[in-house]
Amino acid sequence: MKPIRILTPILDLLAEIDDYESLLFTRRWHEVGEFELRINRYKRHTELLQRGNLIMLGASMNKVGIIRHREIELDENGKASENWLVKGIALKGVMAQRIIVPPANDSHDRASGAAETVMKHYVNNHIVNPIDVKRKIDMVVLASDQQRGSTINWESRFKNLAEELIEISKASGLGWDVFIDFQTKKWIFDVFEGRNLTVNQTENPPVIFSPQFESLKQLSFVESDFNYRNYGYIAGQGEGEIRRVVEVGEAEGLSRIETFIDARDVPEQDENQQVLPEAEIIAKLQQRGRQKLSEFAQEFFLEGQILTNSPFEYEKDYDLGDIVTIQNKDWGVTMDARITEIKEIYESSGYQIEAVFGNDRPTLIDKIKQGFKQYENELKR
Repeated sequence: MKPIRILTPILDLLAEIDDYESLLFTRRWHEVGEFELRINRYKRHTELLQRGNLIMLGASMNKVGIIRHREIELDENGKASENWLVKGIALKGVMAQRIIVPPANDSHDRASGAAETVMKHYVNNHIVNPIDVKRKIDMVVLASDQQRGSTINWESRFKNLAEELIEISKASGLGWDVFIDFQTKKWIFDVFEGRNLTVNQTENPPVIFSPQFESLKQLSFVESDFNYRNYGYIAGQGEGEIRRVVEVGEAEGLSRIETFIDARDVPEQDENQQVLPEAEIIAKLQQRGRQKLSEFAQEFFLEGQILTNSPFEYEKDYDLGDIVTIQNKDWGVTMDARITEIKEIYESSGYQIEAVFGNDRPTLIDKIKQGFKQYENELKR
């Protein structure tokens, strides 16, 4: 079993545990990961597994979680067992503790530039160097900005910081994380680019996950158009027949699937309350439309259990965020996809890895949240 180190929030080591019952640690490229730990409550140091403390997996400073929950686990008969069930979020989940509060002289917090620059702008404004010093989290610092990712224009108003980082991450393909640095005793926020390890590139040794190549134990595959939309009517400010509406999309005829996008919160004035040129307003609405249409893309879900004795070594030959080739000749499926989630499972019976390639399959809660987004703009006017 890989040892777990228990740390205080200021990174003082409290104890190390290596005889737990099981640990499931989930890393995510775009979103926030989590962990679940099961341990007999009579074992040493379990009293230190308190909410607010951190756990670190082995010596991996990028595999750190914050304990948020613990309970006495119930057995199959509903009776209290001998195990603590300890749950928490990856350290990057600290970003969810802040919302994006616009500056006093503007309706939105606006940023433009490389996607990495924009992400670090919001973390700086609302966690590292906020105007209200009570919002500052002293432990968090920013890694230097390398201006990675495509150029974007972003504006946000009273949205959750983590959710905005997730949206920018998905739009740009960049990943983001918070890892620890024992030397400076800080939590470091940074942005990352995955490697291209697909079969058709020549820069890196390719990685092919396939049952036929003995690199995947099992693979599940779903493709779906149930949620697919490819043409949007984006409605900005105004009422009735004078409301500004622009269109985004190229599809026509039977292949065209339309949707309405409420963008009433897209401002038509700048930070000095001057009316923006019409062309700039239309461009902003079109950008919002393209962003929202990306949430209604054709869905491809690939989930697989990677063989631990596969030809490819985890965190060396491939890692979270890399783009790899997945193949199942029996199904006639070959596609390139990013590794967006890796689940590390440690049990007394052994160690295994499960991966999600491309977008994760949305849960019912995800779909409900997506539906509510249609109404959020009305509430935040």
